[in-house]
Amino acid sequence: MTTNRTGLNNNKEAFYELLRAGLWEKEVQHASCGGVDYAALMNIAEEQSVTGLITAGLEQVKDVKIPQEWTLQFIGSTLQTEQRNKAMNDFVAVLIQKMREKGIYALLVKGQGVAQCYERPLWRECGDVDLFLSDDNYDKAKEFLMPLATQTEAETEFKKHLGLYIDGWLVELHGSLRNGLSARIDKTLDDILNDTFCGGKVRSCMIGNVQMFVLSVENDIMYVFSHILDHFYKGGIGLRQICDWTRLIYVNREKMNLPELEKRIKQMGLTSEWKAFGMFAVEYLGMPISAVPLLNDNINFRLKMKAKLINDFVLMSGNMGHNRDLSYLNNKSFVVRKAISLKQRVGDIFRHARIFPLDSLIFFWGITVTGVKAVVKK
Repeated sequence: MTTNRTGLNNNKEAFYELLRAGLWEKEVQHASCGGVDYAALMNIAEEQSVTGLITAGLEQVKDVKIPQEWTLQFIGSTLQTEQRNKAMNDFVAVLIQKMREKGIYALLVKGQGVAQCYERPLWRECGDVDLFLSDDNYDKAKEFLMPLATQTEAETEFKKHLGLYIDGWLVELHGSLRNGLSARIDKTLDDILNDTFCGGKVRSCMIGNVQMFVLSVENDIMYVFSHILDHFYKGGIGLRQICDWTRLIYVNREKMNLPELEKRIKQMGLTSEWKAFGMFAVEYLGMPISAVPLLNDNINFRLKMKAKLINDFVLMSGNMGHNRDLSYLNNKSFVVRKAISLKQRVGDIFRHARIFPLDSLIFFWGITVTGVKAVVKK
């Protein structure tokens, strides 16, 4: 398999060409990628949970004819995603209405809220239903929803997080936005909570005929970014989440309070991560460099190398660590699971230290302390 100037083989280069075409709805010259193995391309798309974007990208190919059998496979997979999104939207609308009737008010975070930033929201692969609630609404939501759940996950007290399976959907209640990477990040995420529930900094979107409330633009961007880093440092992050962040920034580029956003980035101590992931969005996802805050006057070889290393990790780990052997999560005891996770993170710290040397150590310590506390409570 040959490689091009970016170091990607033909299949990966074709994948990124189509991903960029689908992400921005722009025509692509597919022939320049050379011979493409569409089975391999489909595999990467599934690993990264971006099959819908690749299908949208295939519609933008004008210079070559895509084999019909693969066109139909991508379309078929995307139609399933579309139907699942419609079902989730219906479920969320009914759930939110029922909660409001009980005097329980929640914001929609990530997921279906961010999906509205895409040209084709129904083609974004959906995951869980994430609801963000104030302290009293969190307690009321638990009381109301737990009897409706067929399965309940263990509650995480530090993060004030509870997962409930209702009508086949995983509904995650968030009474906090904390991730435990560092006290500095958690402090700013607590500030976002106060901004939201005490300062009333929210915006809304329509899903079906129901008005949903979501975080303010700046807070939404920072929360999604902190969530990316949470998974990046704790096992694996996929392109779907990074595409979410990219679209969220781009669609709101003229609405955001730039000084407020930059203040949040610096408060969290994430300037280095922000620039590196911003460079990744430019180099691999086709994000206009002018749309990335803090980046337009900071382009250099070192930053491009960080973007390449991020790409290597993203393709290696897959969406939420999809490519890794996670079978131990189902057949090992809690303590053994924690030990295996720790071993995996020690390996990751060496990878991440090449990109973010100091923060890798700081966040590794934060993750370890949080994990030890969880073991002690068990």
